[in-house]
This record gives sequence, C-alpha cells and structure tokens, in this order.
Amino acid sequence: MTRRGLRTAVGVLLTAVMLFPVYWMINVSLTPPGLMRKSPPDFWPSTPTFEGYARVLREQLPYFGTSLLVASGTVVLTLALAAPAAYALAKLRPPGRRVLGFLLLVAQMIPGIIMALGLYGVYVRLGITNTVWGLIFADSTIAVPFAALILTSFIASVPDELVQAARIDGAGPVRTFWSIVLPLSRNGIIVAALFSFLWAWSDFVFATTLDSGGALKPLTLGIYRYIGNNNQEWNAIMATAVIASVPATVLLVLAQRFVAAGITAGAVKD
Repeated sequence: MTRRGLRTAVGVLLTAVMLFPVYWMINVSLTPPGLMRKSPPDFWPSTPTFEGYARVLREQLPYFGTSLLVASGTVVLTLALAAPAAYALAKLRPPGRRVLGFLLLVAQMIPGIIMALGLYGVYVRLGITNTVWGLIFADSTIAVPFAALILTSFIASVPDELVQAARIDGAGPVRTFWSIVLPLSRNGIIVAALFSFLWAWSDFVFATTLDSGGALKPLTLGIYRYIGNNNQEWNAIMATAVIASVPATVLLVLAQRFVAAGITAGAVKD
C-alpha cells in the first residue's frame, strides 16, 4: 500500500470511529422500545419505527422554538457587543488593550457552573429566572469573550491603509467600522456567530440552573421529559438528539468555507 493510500485508510478509520456515536444515536432512535434491551443489540434496526420521531414532533416543538429563540438572540447580542469591542482593540488601540485581551482569555477559563451559580442569585433578585432574555444574557457571557478574541485577530488583518483612507475621506470611527471593517470581516463574523449559536443551542448548565423549574425550557431540558427514575425512553431520547443535531449540522455544512477562512485569519498576529 502506498503512503497516500495508508493515510487515506487511516483517515477513513478515524472518521468512522468519530461518527459511530452519531450512527448509533440514529440506530437507537429507530429501534422499537421492546427491542431496546436485546442482547446482543442489532447494529441495524431490523424493524425500524418512527414512533420516537412522531412523538418528539408532537411534544418537543415548544422546546425547539425556545432553543431557536435563545440561540438566535445570543448571536445578535454577542455580535453587537463583540464586534465593536474587537474593532476598538484591533484598530483604535486604546491603552491597556493587551490587558483587556488577556482578561477576555481568562473569562473563557471560568467554569460555566460557577458563572451559572453567580447569575442565579442576581436573576432571583431581578425576577428574570425562566425568561428567554435571561438565558440569552447568560449564554452571551460565554460567547462574547471568544467572539471578541476571534474578531480582534481577524480585524487586525484588515489593512491599516484602508482605515486611514476612510479617515482622510472624512469618515469617523463609527462610519469606518460600519462601512469598511465589518464588510471585510465577514468570515470572522460568520465564525463568531456560528460558535455563539452552537454554544447557546447546546447549553445545559445555564438552562437547568436559571430555568427555576418553569415551563420555558430549551430542547436540552425538554429531553428530560423522557427520563424517569425507573424508565428511560431511549428511542424518544435519541430521536430528540437527532432532531436537535440537524440545525447545527446544516449550519456547519453551509458555513464550512467561512469557518476555514475565519480560523486561518485568526492566526494573524497584531
């Protein structure tokens, strides 16, 4: 076997190993409940059923809508805060910008459960537990530092000559940011938006801490509808997981080339 063929074989093997949990999730979602504890298990459902999917579509749509609203709101809030901050750090170069960049890096190292417990006390006092806006703000506390760092590195790659030319033509910092920097930072913005959406979409810690037992639940909590003390409805659980994976998969496929370009640009040093 040639070296190229060996690399291909190893790549296929590693890909199969990484994708096996996804395959098994789909397999279990199609397995009838009566065959769930069969030993040995079927590696392909002999009598597939879509009962789990039908049940999820009947019962989980409100949770799906809540997750979509929270994730979309997190993207908007994250970009509204991170993009101007990144522009200021990369082009306006305020005093102490390196310290600010370091603090953004440190902010990502704080465990989510610590932040969730701190926010819970504040949310109870303000009366905003079990609210969409509360979850959006909580998820943004994770997404904003990462987005600001990504966009800072990306905006730093925009030629200073373009910014200076805009200033010579009479454009102020806000006009330069809106008309010059943002269009040239499209790939970085898409990367930041994508990761912000994925974080909020898959959030469990903030949702379970700040939901306060209310009815407004995202999909990550809606899955608990099928988990009891003595019974776990695995086909419905896995069907929920499959449906929850669809938006993330579609976004990753559509934004693949932007992600690659954004990550490459993020390697540029200031």
